[in-house]
Amino acid sequence: MKSLKISEAVVKRLPIYLRFLTELSKKNVLTVSSQDLGQKLNLNPAQIRKDLAYFGEFGKKGIGYDVTYLIEKIRQILKLDRQIPVALVGAGNLGRALCNYNIYLRDQMKITAIFDSSPDKIGQVINNMSVLPMEHLADVIRDSSIRIGIITVPAPEAQNVANQFVKAGIEAILNFAPSILKVPEEIRVHHADFTAELQSLAYYLPE
Repeated sequence: MKSLKISEAVVKRLPIYLRFLTELSKKNVLTVSSQDLGQKLNLNPAQIRKDLAYFGEFGKKGIGYDVTYLIEKIRQILKLDRQIPVALVGAGNLGRALCNYNIYLRDQMKITAIFDSSPDKIGQVINNMSVLPMEHLADVIRDSSIRIGIITVPAPEAQNVANQFVKAGIEAILNFAPSILKVPEEIRVHHADFTAELQSLAYYLPE
């Protein structure tokens, strides 16, 4: 599996499958076919089978996928079967909202540290976490083995935060700032640009 080059599109569909399968599990559904998955998720069943086949043979012909087993396997593929602490920089409205969203996440992957450079925000408590000064960022990331960082600062500050993340040992960044980050090739960056998404969505509106 590790020798294969898995496309980003495939990886981004895995959490969608996981979320739907988890809902099925809550309803005590034991098995599901790729046809059912495709219908519910508005995806081609052949694409779903192909996506999963990159990582192994999980289904049985004529039966489909064992829901509990497939949940377990997708969680392993996404490395959600282990503790993944996350650091966030930017204790503004968006940063606060993301920290408060922690209660909806599984214990294995949660924001465990929040930082800000503003004296007014440092020391505030958000979802049982105290906002820490940026001076503590490197030590906390190292001591807590944090590998993922989230950026929710204004665009002009984003690159500086990214630089500090990289220097501290962060391996992947989720950037909510509307700016392109320059980081070493080995650092994975995903951009969550609300403005760009809304603007592209507007294109599809009827005249």
